[in-house]
Amino acid sequence: GQDLGMGPLPVSLEKQDRLAQRMAALGVREVELAESFVRSGGHGGQNVNKVATCVQLVHLPTGLQVKCQETRQQGMNRYLARCLLLDKLEERRRAREAAIRDEAALRRRRNRRPSRAAKARMLADKAHRSARKQARRVTAD
Repeated sequence: GQDLGMGPLPVSLEKQDRLAQRMAALGVREVELAESFVRSGGHGGQNVNKVATCVQLVHLPTGLQVKCQETRQQGMNRYLARCLLLDKLEERRRAREAAIRDEAALRRRRNRRPSRAAKARMLADKAHRSARKQARRVTAD
């Protein structure tokens, strides 16, 4: 796997590779991540108060921010934080693509020719309106 800033992550190389691949696929580079460490709250006693295990990641280009304090190991949280961030980015991308698809489908529907039935209905309506106007004209004479 690749080195993430300050030493390898405590997950298998396979997982590190998969993470690196996901990052590459989404076009996220390690340099675009602002990583900071704060002390986690919750259970863990002295360990929690002594070690900054909570990882905060900010993806600078998008301003997306995630915090992770799942485990009491900073390295593990660093890995999980990256996974969370990628999940969020993927979700955003999916939403954007879906919106574009919907837009295109709508455009296609709008530009479609009316069906035979619809056309017949429209012509029938026109004829009906015309007949009503005709009737008005006759009585107005």
